[in-house]
Parts: sequence; C-alpha cells; structure tokens
Amino acid sequence: MTATTAKTETLTDIEAYAQQPGRAELIREVRAKIDELGIQYIYYQFVSITGRIVGKGVPASGWEKVASKGFQLVYGATANLALDRHQNYLGYGPEAAELVALPDPETFCQLPWDKRVARVFCTCFRNREEMTDPGAFLTSDCRGNLKRLHAEFQAKHNGLHLRHGCEPEMMWLKRGEDGKPAGGVTKPNCYHIDQFEELRPVFMRVIEYCQAMGLEMIQGDHEDAPGQLELNFTFDDALRTCDRLVTYRQICAQVAREFNLIACFMSKPFMGVSASGCHHNLSLWYGGEETVKPLVGSKMPGLSDVFTYQEGGKNTFMPLPDSHPTHPGPIGLNGIGGVIEHLAALTAIGCSTVNSYRRLWDTGFWAPVYADWGYQNRTCGLRVSAPGRFEYRAVDSMVNPYLMAGALLKAFDDGIDRDLDPGAPETRNIYEAMDAGKQVKKLPMSLGEALMALDQDEVIKSALPGEMYHVYTSYKRDEWERFLATTTNWDMEMYLDCLP
Repeated sequence: MTATTAKTETLTDIEAYAQQPGRAELIREVRAKIDELGIQYIYYQFVSITGRIVGKGVPASGWEKVASKGFQLVYGATANLALDRHQNYLGYGPEAAELVALPDPETFCQLPWDKRVARVFCTCFRNREEMTDPGAFLTSDCRGNLKRLHAEFQAKHNGLHLRHGCEPEMMWLKRGEDGKPAGGVTKPNCYHIDQFEELRPVFMRVIEYCQAMGLEMIQGDHEDAPGQLELNFTFDDALRTCDRLVTYRQICAQVAREFNLIACFMSKPFMGVSASGCHHNLSLWYGGEETVKPLVGSKMPGLSDVFTYQEGGKNTFMPLPDSHPTHPGPIGLNGIGGVIEHLAALTAIGCSTVNSYRRLWDTGFWAPVYADWGYQNRTCGLRVSAPGRFEYRAVDSMVNPYLMAGALLKAFDDGIDRDLDPGAPETRNIYEAMDAGKQVKKLPMSLGEALMALDQDEVIKSALPGEMYHVYTSYKRDEWERFLATTTNWDMEMYLDCLP
C-alpha cells in the first residue's frame, strides 16, 4: 500500500456533523412530516449569548438543501449584532465572515398558532472558507457548546449526565396606549386562586401551545408580584430542558400578542415585590430510557424527539440508606460542594443583567444572597428541595439556560474531581446563623463584581470555550459600563435639589 492510498481525508466538524449516522433518515422523516402537516415555512433558529432567539425563515420547499448545506448568517448574530457604547460591534466586526448553521432535524416542530409554520433548532459552525479552522464548531454558539460540554462530561464520568427542571417565573403586564407597560394584569397576591383565575384565558392558551410543542406541563400558580405566574414543565435531559425553556418564552411572547399584553421576563420590573427567578432543580444520573409522550393526540406535530423524555436510571443524588431522608448521596454532596466553590463566578451567568441585582438588593423576598446550603432552607443559595435533587437559586428569569447548564456541569465536574465537601447543611435562618458568628461568603452584588469573579475562575471560564468567553464578557461589561455612564431618575431625585 502506497502512502497516497493509505492517506485518509480528515473531515471538518461541519462535514462530520452533516454525515453523522442516522441524520439522512431524520431529514427524510422531516420531509414526511412537512407533507403530512402541510408546512409551508420553517424558522431555522439558534440562541444568542443573551438567550435571544435568532435565525432565518425559509420556505419548506428548501428543507433538503438547508439540511444538507445549512444557511449563512453573520457571526455577530450570536451577540445580537449589537454595538457597544463606543459604536463598535460586540464580539465580531463587519469584516468577519458568516457562520454556517445546520438544522438539527430531531427538533423540528409545528407552531400551534400558525400551523403552516414550523421551527427547528440549529448548530453553528465557522465558515467553510475561513483561513483558520474552516468548518469548525462555532464556539460562540451557546447551544452547540452545551451539547459538546455535556458529551465530554458523560464520557469522563462513565455516562453520568445532568437532568434538570426549571421554574420559569415571569410577569404578564398590561400594555398602555403608548405600547409601554401599564402595570401587572393582576394584584401581587401569592398563591391566590382568584388572581390566578384572572389570568386563566392567558395561561390556558400558553398550556395548549406548550403541550403541542412537547412540554409536559405539570403545575402552575400565581406568585407574589403583579401579574406574576410560574408554569412548570417536567424535567429532562439538560439540552431538551433548555430547548423547552426557550420554546416556553417564544410561546409566552406569542400569547401576549394575542391578548395585547406584555410577557415580561425582566427579573425585577417592580421594587417592593418579588422578582422573577428561574430556579434550577438539578440531579446527576446513570442510565435511563427515552420515553415518547405525545401530548396532543395520536398525530405528533413534530419529530418524536420533541416529545421524548429521559426516565428511570440511577439518580446519584438520592440519599444513602440510614441517612437523613433528603441528605444527598456522595456525588450529590460533591456537586453541591462544586457549586458553592464556584458560586461567585456562576452568578455572572445566572444573574446576567444589571437588573438582576435589584433582586438581590431588595431585601425580604427570599432572594439568595449567601453561598450556603440546607434542606428546605430558602435563605441559602442552594437547598435540597426534595430527595434526589437540589435547587440552585442564584438564577433569574433572564438567564441563558444553555450557558447556565454548561457552567453548572463544570462546577459539578470540579466538585467530583476534587471530592469537595460542602460541609454540614444549615438548618437555621442564614441571617440568624451569621448573627451567631457563622462565616459565609456573600454572592457578588453587582454585575460588575460578578464579572470580576468570573474572570478569576478558570473552571467556570472553561464553560465558555474559545471565542465565547470574549464575546459574552465583552457584551456584559459594556452593559455594566452603559449603566455606570447613565443618569437615572434616581440620580435626579437624589441630587437635583441637594444644594445649596
């Protein structure tokens, strides 16, 4: 055999992705679903660093071409094509190439509010003609990064994987004649069924659309801010939970249009009442089976993976025999230890906006401020909310779920590698414990402080690989600087008449 014949071609990431086993069959399944459902148009979408849904729309007749070759969009779309306060593009300038996005066929799903239209999530790559790393995975693609980070974690830990659920609080606001918010639709009465009933037409529409797009809705309630609801769906594999949270936000935005309301995911639009959080309930598992759950009759309006949930297996966070009924097992304790070790840097991901810190400063509303853990102790940053899972509380409604899941995986990985012990659970009110002399680290109390903590934490920085760290932190530092460089109503009220 000659050297020429022995040489094998090395595929780029995009070539390998397009040729992966089973993809061709999935592409054919999507075509069959397009024809069955009468789909005329498809949204090809990915998620920017701030959690915004971006992409392109293409007539359904072009499905096979886009599925094979992808579509192009400027790199800066991953940073919302935003300008910093000096009018420079954030992340990528106008001289940068265009990314290539390949659809993930398994995420194909019809939109229930216009059944002529479907959506599909995409994975992003560097341009094929780039001089450096042509066709490589685009590291500013937060969803693509999570897929790779989770696969690396599973390979390293013998199949151990993250399943999580989230608690997406948000507020339904009235739309004034000028189009701006005019207060909440309801009164800030927590768990009040009458106020929940006031929003029944809205949340029933949301639930209808959610079930049609694969979200198994399990419970909901009225929270303690104006127009604030929390509607929960079943936990699952990390990537599908993130996709479903993004889908939930799209659905709420559509329902708001239908009712002439504003679906507000801003964490703290009102002071003096609770903010909107997005607590993550986390657990690490071995094994399990994929179970398809059609939620809207026999005809699934999308591919089966959209309606699939991972069930069963071994939950490593479950208590050991003869221990406290909610005390996590060894891997769970290591996971908690890792999160507490890196909580300051994690806050830059979970509390990602200037407004996020209004939630931490408005005292008396159970917002997590201290890096400690307990069983059902809501004064701590982490609490074991039930046997087999713990609730990460330093995360709000503006979170990019893909970045958060990736960062938590890195914290878990470090906790397991270093056998980190979080110490004994705190059973006291954390403020009373501190008055009694307990030393507890405080979370960063501003976006600027959180970004400094992130910059000093190599473990959490590794969840933002390649270009992602630069793009994310450039965007967020500019956001912090814009705030510092702005005169607000508070400034005027505080200082306008202070002299002479």
